[in-house]
Amino acid sequence: MKNISKIVVLILLIITSCKTNKNIADKSTVRDISTKKIINNHYHQNFNKKTVNAKISARYKDRKTSASITIKLRIEKDKTIWMSATKLGIPLAKVKITPTRVSYYEKLQRTYFDGDFSLLSKWLGTELDYEKVQNILLGQAVLDLKKGKYNSKIANNLYQLSPKKDNDLFGILFFMNPDNFKLNKQEIRNTEKQQLLIVSYPHYKEIKGEQFPENIRIRATDNKSITTINIEYRSVEFNQKLTFPFSIPNGYKEISLE
Repeated sequence: MKNISKIVVLILLIITSCKTNKNIADKSTVRDISTKKIINNHYHQNFNKKTVNAKISARYKDRKTSASITIKLRIEKDKTIWMSATKLGIPLAKVKITPTRVSYYEKLQRTYFDGDFSLLSKWLGTELDYEKVQNILLGQAVLDLKKGKYNSKIANNLYQLSPKKDNDLFGILFFMNPDNFKLNKQEIRNTEKQQLLIVSYPHYKEIKGEQFPENIRIRATDNKSITTINIEYRSVEFNQKLTFPFSIPNGYKEISLE
């Protein structure tokens, strides 16, 4: 399969979810409240468990390729994100992410990467770090909204937040669900490179006191291509004792960033 390393890493490094609550409120229920209150309510819903242990199905598609895989996901909040991918029970790849390092290997082409977040940032057209990847997985804003200044308005029955100060090269929008103040969608645009990353959370479900996404839809576009990744959680457990086994096999070739 061509580009298997890119497919697996894109699927593995951007995931989340679980099941059911409708994610867009009826217009009559959307109250006009202050930007500060929207942001405070969003962080009041911050994920508050120590670990996540989940099974996921993921579908990838671009102009030339489509693939479906099964993923085991383990997260120790603020410390480690670990994933293992299989197809029809056959191991494909593993990923381990810490705040300082991204490591992965895939078995089909026997390649690996062991370094910083530059590979994922390049493929998705936006600068990423551990906190941003974890926030995407947990349905939180990729930026710290308390550190910036934002305007808000009601758009399509959602609270839309945008930075007060425009950036000619970089743009971002956040859309909050008025029912639970979790993200419905976040958009990151790189104007210079004509790249747009949209991460959507169509549904949430309350699990042990947490509003957790049921599925995630990722759409990355540039002036040449469109890539989509659809993710659904099959099962999820919190606060279990987890291990994160990872070792790059001998004889694998390091992937180039070019």
